Amino acid sequence: MQIYVPVLLLIGFVALNAVAIVVASSLITRARPTPVKQEAYESGMPPLGDARERFSVKFYMVAMLFIIFDIETVFMIPWAVAFQRLSCAVPLDAAGLCASGQLSFFGLGEMLVFMLILVIGFVYVWKKGALQWD
Repeated sequence: MQIYVPVLLLIGFVALNAVAIVVASSLITRARPTPVKQEAYESGMPPLGDARERFSVKFYMVAMLFIIFDIETVFMIPWAVAFQRLSCAVPLDAAGLCASGQLSFFGLGEMLVFMLILVIGFVYVWKKGALQWD
């Protein structure tokens, strides 16, 4: 149970900080609404059309695929951190180095398999036409 204390303290600090920022913002600022401030703001351009306009399913498909592939590539960061340990056939020495002649293909091989799965998924999605707008 004691190993979770730092995590719980961090979560408590983040929650307290979020509440403090919202409360301070409401106490410090004054609301001065004007018609210009009440208008919808859309990337510096006047809003065009209705806000309840229907979007094509293709738009959502591309958005979901982007999120999926983006999240999958984030898994490369922990792999890069552990690459040296994964690519050494014996435990690392005190200096954090691999003994001479003890390098293995495991660390690189597992990332190549991961990348192959990503490429296969990308080609599948491409062939299905999920990336085409028309």
